[in-house]
Amino acid sequence: MNAPLPWPPPTSASDVVDALFTLYADRGATYYDEAVTQTEHALQTAALAEADEAPTELVVAALLHDVGHLLVGEHTGHAGFLADDQRHERIASSVLGRWFPSSVIGPIALHVPAKRYLVATDPGYAASLSTASTRSLAVQGGPMSSAESAAFSRRRYANEACRLRRWDDRAKTEGLRTAPVEHYRDAVRGLVRLEER
Repeated sequence: MNAPLPWPPPTSASDVVDALFTLYADRGATYYDEAVTQTEHALQTAALAEADEAPTELVVAALLHDVGHLLVGEHTGHAGFLADDQRHERIASSVLGRWFPSSVIGPIALHVPAKRYLVATDPGYAASLSTASTRSLAVQGGPMSSAESAAFSRRRYANEACRLRRWDDRAKTEGLRTAPVEHYRDAVRGLVRLEER
């Protein structure tokens, strides 16, 4: 895998947004799975969040939830990227946590555990997973145990992570038209908190 991209300290909220959107421009054309690119997947996930009238923080989390894949170049020319868990959700939450509130970071950090939780607790959920998501489930730890599920359900942002996870799973429609990345510029910029870092 590629090393995570170096990230120069931003001097404004606009710098943060520019850096993130440049990341999509530079690496987002790689394929997320069999049908859609990383950018298409991000935009479809965010569009589903908007259609569900999710709060702005959750829409932005939906847009940025897989930034960790882009940061490490996980899908770029690596056919075996599902052989190991690169913990993309932890990479994303670590990097994005420099600038965004917990209401954005929490669901991102938990969206992989949410898949494991939903497989364990929702009898029909596993059948809804794509081939790639089913394969990655195995390297991410498989279904949660009863004890793990109970602990997860008590975590802050568990519900939001499950909502994000369900949009994530549906955001794989080949050729679907969505708003461009720029549609989300103001929403993303409005949540950047440089003064708190």
